[in-house]
Amino acid sequence: MAKRDYYEILGISKGATAAEIKKAYRKKAIEFHPDKNPDDKSAEGKFKEAAEAYEILSDENKKARYDQFGHQAFENGGGGGGFGGGMNMDDIFSQFGDIFGGGGGGFGGGGFSGFGGGGGQRRVKGSNLRIRVKLTLEEIANGVEKKIKVKRKVQADGTTYKTCSTCNGSGQVTRIANTILGRMQTSAPCNVCGGAGQTIDKKPADADAQGLKVSEETVTIKIPAGVVDGMQLKVSGKGNEAPGNGVSGDLLVAIEEAEHDTLQREGDNLHYDMYISLPDAVLGTSKEIDTVTGKVRIKVEAGVQSGKILRLRGKGIPSINGYGTGDLLVHVNVWTPKTLNKQQKEFFEAMRDDDHFSPKPEKSDKSFFEKVKDMFS
Repeated sequence: MAKRDYYEILGISKGATAAEIKKAYRKKAIEFHPDKNPDDKSAEGKFKEAAEAYEILSDENKKARYDQFGHQAFENGGGGGGFGGGMNMDDIFSQFGDIFGGGGGGFGGGGFSGFGGGGGQRRVKGSNLRIRVKLTLEEIANGVEKKIKVKRKVQADGTTYKTCSTCNGSGQVTRIANTILGRMQTSAPCNVCGGAGQTIDKKPADADAQGLKVSEETVTIKIPAGVVDGMQLKVSGKGNEAPGNGVSGDLLVAIEEAEHDTLQREGDNLHYDMYISLPDAVLGTSKEIDTVTGKVRIKVEAGVQSGKILRLRGKGIPSINGYGTGDLLVHVNVWTPKTLNKQQKEFFEAMRDDDHFSPKPEKSDKSFFEKVKDMFS
């Protein structure tokens, strides 16, 4: 079943401010809160659906991508989104602690977020790392594997931990509050251990307050064909490690597209400006041009008009969603010489009144705007 529009889920317009988005989500979260709707699977689904909508719309970058591409922005490695049924209530409470009064600044205040669980001891998650990778059009068209050196925090040898005395190792503390909706009980990460259930016992001198140290590692990143400038990919588990028995954060890879010397990208299509001489336009010629898979030679018919567009099907960029490959559109430009010698000038003076050189456009000779319209139809 198709996903519902995130703005519709929260009952807001696209022009809603960050404060309005947060207020709308809090209203929905309270309405469908599991404590208020015990054993109601429908309410639980709507609660998670609202959390997914808020997770996207509360992030400025994700919201911009969603506004432009909709749900497809986060499919096939697009990154972000997708709470759906895949995350439990503890994940949502941890992720949006400022909404539900949860929180915990991580392991000893080190910036680690709560993770997973659904009962028993919680595990903290290390923070994510972000890098930018610059790709050529050829790499984008064919897909590429990159080896990148990344500095990430890892657990230092010799670090030991002990059970947290505040939560007795459970990683959670229970909070009961009287609200206008009645008595509500929620579980939140322990504010001392950050939900890990453990605190530092011993650590080596080169470790930080969480028992971690910086280490350089080479990470292999497989980038699929068809990625777009600004798209974000995720390499799971290659961010900073978490202390104790926590799980590592993720490495978030932002794609940057390098400018090509001769090709311009427009979605999955590519454009190439080909310049030919006046004699070549009159007599016809063949030209070798660049594509993202190598050079190809194309034939230019005699009498070609400047502005004609030649389409090379399947010579563009593969769709990131797997919907085929774009085309290479070759724009023919007849180059008019700017200076002539005496003999050349006399030749064109003689041709000025020659009937063969008089413009005689036919219906098949479409205007520039018609060509552009055909190109996108």
